[in-house]
Amino acid sequence: MNIKKSILLRVRLSFLVVTMIAGAIFYRIGTIQFAEGDKWRQLSEDIHLQYRPVKATRGNIYSADGSLLATSLPFYRVAMDPSIASAPQLKAGIDSLATLLSRFYKDRSAASYKRLILDARNEGKKYLTLNRKQIGYQEKLNMMNWPLFREGRMGGGIIFEKIDKRYRPFKNLAGRTVGFLNEDQYGVGLEYSFNEYLEGRNGEALFQKIAGGSWKPLHDAEDIKPTDGFDIHTTLDVNIQDLAESALLRQLMNKDAAYGSVIVMEVATGHIKAIANLQRSKNGYGYGEYYNYAVGEQGLTEPGSTFKLLSMLALLEEGKINLEDSIDTGSGSYKFYDRYMRDAKHGGYGKITVREAFEKSSNVGISKMVHEHFGHQPHRFLEYVSQVKLDGPLEFQIIGEGVPYFKNPEDKNWYGTTLPWMSIGYELKITPLQTLSLYNAVANGGTFVKPMIVKQVSKGNSVEKSYRTETLRKNIASKKTISKLQSLLKGVVANGTARNIYNESYAIAGKTGTAQKLENGRYTQKYYTSFVGYFPADRPKYSAIVVIDSPKGFNAYGGDISAPVFREIADKIFAQDLNIQEESTRKKELPQIDREEFPFIQAGHVEELQMICNSMGISNHYTGSETWVTTKVANRSIQWVSNAVEKPVVPDVSGMTLRDALYILENKGLRVQHSGKGRVSTQSLPSGSRYETEQVIKLTLR
Repeated sequence: MNIKKSILLRVRLSFLVVTMIAGAIFYRIGTIQFAEGDKWRQLSEDIHLQYRPVKATRGNIYSADGSLLATSLPFYRVAMDPSIASAPQLKAGIDSLATLLSRFYKDRSAASYKRLILDARNEGKKYLTLNRKQIGYQEKLNMMNWPLFREGRMGGGIIFEKIDKRYRPFKNLAGRTVGFLNEDQYGVGLEYSFNEYLEGRNGEALFQKIAGGSWKPLHDAEDIKPTDGFDIHTTLDVNIQDLAESALLRQLMNKDAAYGSVIVMEVATGHIKAIANLQRSKNGYGYGEYYNYAVGEQGLTEPGSTFKLLSMLALLEEGKINLEDSIDTGSGSYKFYDRYMRDAKHGGYGKITVREAFEKSSNVGISKMVHEHFGHQPHRFLEYVSQVKLDGPLEFQIIGEGVPYFKNPEDKNWYGTTLPWMSIGYELKITPLQTLSLYNAVANGGTFVKPMIVKQVSKGNSVEKSYRTETLRKNIASKKTISKLQSLLKGVVANGTARNIYNESYAIAGKTGTAQKLENGRYTQKYYTSFVGYFPADRPKYSAIVVIDSPKGFNAYGGDISAPVFREIADKIFAQDLNIQEESTRKKELPQIDREEFPFIQAGHVEELQMICNSMGISNHYTGSETWVTTKVANRSIQWVSNAVEKPVVPDVSGMTLRDALYILENKGLRVQHSGKGRVSTQSLPSGSRYETEQVIKLTLR
């Protein structure tokens, strides 16, 4: 009896527990269904339906002549909604569609594709990826004519998922300068620096989450269309970039160097025409663009003798020296406190002129002069560093510019030997771009223009932002000093350490540099070699710098390593640029008129000049059709040579009266500033170069 009661009690308890659990379940179902229904329905929608970003098409990057350096090409992944097509449409087109898919992708048979589509339809799937291989735009156009696909998204269920890919038509040309930007927003170069313009504004569209974690786009009235990015127009010249990279690569491989950089810049405008950076790969085989040494922080280094130009500028501006003064360099060794300054030439140069000290790059000669005249006031020397804009970054348009380093006389690490060593390019750090900017200012008659690599941001015919040549300092030194510096730089090539690149066709002006590498606090037998200058020296159009780090072999000097690369680049630019050749030829052909025989006629309006010559009985001939001419003398008569000022470039107004020059230049939209009297002797913007409306051109009359 007790056993029966015990069993009955347990059964009743079990029934009670089951009843309570069931009641709790029904209660929870009711709560979820009614009390919390809205919450869970919204959560379900959030999980399976979301507004997700739709990426905008990234803007293009162009070279100066409009060539594409980087663009976004559309690629597509092909999917479909197999439930969209009607039964008759599916039956009529499935076999042909499966056959075409099989022939195109070559990964399944036609029967397999047919089964794939039909199975997905029978299972009620709304989204089916037909193949993960991406196709191009032309392939997409062809597919849109296939059976079922031709009915479109709402009729046949075809879905082309767009995927933009960055494409460079010139492959790795200017690779580090053009740069990149990855999904984590890390990048370099123009792609990173101008991302705010290039990236555009993303849109937003409704997507449905389907099996496998994929998201299927849905059409919704509230979709926000993306706004495509702006295009970037650079100053780069693909031809100059290509020859700069080729010349640099050959020398790096020949000398098994660690890395090298080249920058080519237009003198008057500061437009960068080429930046090349090549570094030995980590495996030791070949070279690639892994870092922008020309501009970035890792490019900061002791420049060596190229900095002597600044020392000469300071000395000349102070009126401390004349170029023909003598200086005793002795046996090539001179003691400053506890350190010896030495010249590269064994036995030294003895007693030489100041000009020769610069041309031969005498460390002893330059450092002795700077120490003598600035040793008691080193701040004064550093003021000239500020005057030529080398004491801070240039705010270049590519992010990551290196910040120059100069010691201060108040610093604990300033010693008595600091100034002598600084005067020849040690105990300071600047980038190749900053060095080039100084030399470009000398080539530009003393006007320091800010280097620039992007000139315009636009979309179609609409310009969002324009960048014009910016003058950072009108005159870095007096005209007299600039003229002397130009003479010194010509002498380096004609008589000094760069005699090996002298040529008869056109003049080069520049300076060699060789600096010992500092590693772990000690100077090693590794060298940083460079050459920086401009050409043609008489009418500079381009300035350039070549640096090559740690070349191997004998004669590891700037004149032997870097200068030949400069010459090769300059030669090829000269051969390609007809404007430079015409200017050089015209300069050689300027009429050497005997003023006792002929009046001094150089250039002007042909009808006026003919009238003057005819009234004076001077024989003159002209077979051209241009309105404006220059002159040359042949067989005791004047021949008029066409001067095509109508071309969309800066005209050549040399030899013209101020009235004629003003008429031509102002009609082209240029703003003219002039000084002196007589006829135009020099113009600040080289003839044949491109210009911008309202740009200033300076004329010197003599």
